[in-house]
Amino acid sequence: MAKKSYASMSVDALFKLRDEISEVLSSRATDLQRQLAKLTGLQEKRPAKKRRKKMGKVAAQFRSKKNPKLVWSGRGGTPRWMKAEMKGTKLNKENFRI
Repeated sequence: MAKKSYASMSVDALFKLRDEISEVLSSRATDLQRQLAKLTGLQEKRPAKKRRKKMGKVAAQFRSKKNPKLVWSGRGGTPRWMKAEMKGTKLNKENFRI
């Protein structure tokens, strides 16, 4: 193979050379991964999905003053009924505590 100076090559030729090299490297890497999996007896494994810990039920801590059937455990965002009852009054979250 004749030695070529990269400085004398055109930009298009350099891009073409880069693409050829990346194709050869990726195919070689794939082959090596297959061989390694065959030798170790392992298949390609995907990372396991993280499982969230299941949260248990929590007793209600807040109750609506207008409708006693509406309760809230205190988890998550403030419910709409509580925001509506607090709006325009001096009530705060602690006034709804059971």
